[in-house]
Amino acid sequence: MSMTASLRASRRAPLLQVAKSAVATGAAWLVCSYLFPATPPVFAAIAALLVVQPSLNQSLTRAIERSVGVIAGVLIASALSLLLGNATWVILVTTAVSLLLAWALRMTPGTANQVAISAILVLALGTASPSYAFDRVLETLIGAIIGIVVNLAIVPPVAIAPAHRAVDELGDALADALDRLADALATPKTPSELAQLLDDARAVRPTLEAAEAAIAAGADSLTLNPRGRRHRDELDAVGALLDRFRPIVTQMIGMTRACSERYDASLESEPAVPAIAEQLRRAAHDVRLQVARAEPAPAEASVPDDTAALTSQLTILRPSPAHWVLIGSLLEDLRRIHATLTEPTESR
Repeated sequence: MSMTASLRASRRAPLLQVAKSAVATGAAWLVCSYLFPATPPVFAAIAALLVVQPSLNQSLTRAIERSVGVIAGVLIASALSLLLGNATWVILVTTAVSLLLAWALRMTPGTANQVAISAILVLALGTASPSYAFDRVLETLIGAIIGIVVNLAIVPPVAIAPAHRAVDELGDALADALDRLADALATPKTPSELAQLLDDARAVRPTLEAAEAAIAAGADSLTLNPRGRRHRDELDAVGALLDRFRPIVTQMIGMTRACSERYDASLESEPAVPAIAEQLRRAAHDVRLQVARAEPAPAEASVPDDTAALTSQLTILRPSPAHWVLIGSLLEDLRRIHATLTEPTESR
């Protein structure tokens, strides 16, 4: 089971991405076969295949890594071949020298591996002469350029929809957690139920991290993208919603932890508790409302009332001495949630 999971991704890459990789690899092979008929254009094909990435920014980064790695690798292989000959052990020495040089220069893992791979390929496929090394560098640059051009020409990727979905999932998880906390305050809970309540609240944190990663991927997809300008405002709006939810996640987890640690059976008799539970339900409603308003085409059925529920802050009488710490903590976090949800977006 674990071996299978390590070999399979959680979701398939878009079929368009597969098609672009195939087109770029084929084009690089054909072009460099015409320009360098004496040798198979392996370097060009590999460069094109590696350069086609989910975003143009990543494509440019991979093209630079690939080009630098090939240049360093063919230079090392050519120099050591001229000095030591073409024996099999020279390949092993060249590999070690390539990795050590990449380590000494603090190259990225991708560039370091490319240095060693290029050196091995040069010694295994060619004579490692200066002209051969120059041709392989030029071939790699052509393959990288073809990969960038194909990625740019065939629907440059824009990762806005995944960012929308991730923030929507965060909003739904946050609203559900607020509703569960309201229910815990309104009805008696056992210690095991309180422990599960806290685990469920903390489980919202990975959803927040996934949303942050999706926003970062969306921003990366717009960098150097000719379609980026028209989607920038949309991504900014989704990012603003994430910024609004982030502190509420922290406050929700803190409220749940305080309730779990300081809960006792007499808490439900506290006059302020039903009012706090109602405010939590209102906050959950408003979180869902924020998600619906951020959608390009809001689903009317998901939010029956489009009016914000947190219209005013909660004011209560002095709590009992046994519960004043918990009540005070919940009220302060409620105040912060109220301020966050009602604060205009422009001022954030």
